[in-house]
Amino acid sequence: MRPGADTICAIATPPGAGGLGIVRVSGQDVPRISEAILGSLPRARYATLADFTDAHGTIIDTGIALYFPAPDSFTGEHVLELQGHGGAFILHRVVQRVQELGARLARPGEFSERAFLNDKLDLVQAEAIADLIESGSDAAARAAQRSLQGMFSSRVGELQEELTAIRVFVEAAIDFPDEEIDFLAESDVLDRVMKAGEHLASLLADARQGRLLRDGIVLAIIGRPNAGKSSLLNALSGQESAIVTDIPGTTRDVLREQIDLDGIPVHLADTAGIRETNDRIEAEGVRRARRALESADLVLMVLDGTKESFDPQLAEEIPTGVKSITVANKADLVTSAGRVLENRDEVVWISAKTGQGLDLLRARIRESIGANDQVEGSFSARQRHIDALKRTAGHIEQGFTVMQSLAAGELLAEELRLAQQALGEITGEMLPDDLLGEIFSSFCIGK
Repeated sequence: MRPGADTICAIATPPGAGGLGIVRVSGQDVPRISEAILGSLPRARYATLADFTDAHGTIIDTGIALYFPAPDSFTGEHVLELQGHGGAFILHRVVQRVQELGARLARPGEFSERAFLNDKLDLVQAEAIADLIESGSDAAARAAQRSLQGMFSSRVGELQEELTAIRVFVEAAIDFPDEEIDFLAESDVLDRVMKAGEHLASLLADARQGRLLRDGIVLAIIGRPNAGKSSLLNALSGQESAIVTDIPGTTRDVLREQIDLDGIPVHLADTAGIRETNDRIEAEGVRRARRALESADLVLMVLDGTKESFDPQLAEEIPTGVKSITVANKADLVTSAGRVLENRDEVVWISAKTGQGLDLLRARIRESIGANDQVEGSFSARQRHIDALKRTAGHIEQGFTVMQSLAAGELLAEELRLAQQALGEITGEMLPDDLLGEIFSSFCIGK
């Protein structure tokens, strides 16, 4: 069904009682619905005090009505916003009245989907709205705002234009094979493809940074009982989230906390001390600790710095391919000369009790996850964007290879076409309908 063929409505404010509640309506029937509920169509883009009435003329609520005629609205359709009191019962009565007049309840993200389908914003900008709503830090919110303003889309568009210019040149040369001059051989086409690849690499690096700001990382803390894992969790989170005692096996479950590491959301998971035990509850905690490691992006392996040897059996608990940082705790109890713990990947010495070494540990975490210092210039990005950029890079690299080794202009042109197709998936120009529905289904209802 084309956008605007039916009229949709939804409560646009969070559930629960509040001072303000908003019902949003979008579609071709908005003028008729407005006259039925308000008695008239409000002046466009002016806040109008009005009574919201039911079918019998009884007042449901009194509030502010805002009317945005098509195409100058968020969705590109006629939009009506009814801003009343935030009680759940009142809001549902207003929605029920709108439904009686022919509107249907909107699907999650359907308002944003209509804005996309009506060319009011591209897919990256639509996703940035959801990212802005869900942002967990100031840096993530600012990055989402930059994507919403078109920074990411503009970078993708510039690369599309660059690839288009190369394709036009290559395909024109292919169309005139009988010319005495070999345009492809005599041109700088390979240099242009290489430069496009460099621009893509820069965009991919920035997109990875943007994904970090949006999604953050899962950081698991493991160690033997009484190594100081819970103390480290408390030190990093800045609050006493975990119980700390000198009794081995205090932590029986996976404790989770979220911190802001210089703008990057970090999901901390403090696990039970890993050891063989006959205690059924502690054994279950150890099992859950091992399971938490499987979903971790980075592992902090906490060792007791007062011990004299590395723990290879504990290191074997870390899944293959998962990065780790070895942390020697209790540095306040050991002099520099007494630190005889084997050096493995530059052990970071800390004291979770005094805070010694925590700044260095935070820097190592940022280094390990590939975070750079240019957070302020980042835009919001998702894993699907990263995947599309990787495929784009693969096609550009393959095109360069076939042109360099075989001088095959036709194959280069095809790889450039596929590269542009992958880029088009980012902004929604070349995206399957089923994937489009999946993306918008993750949005809030009412947005």
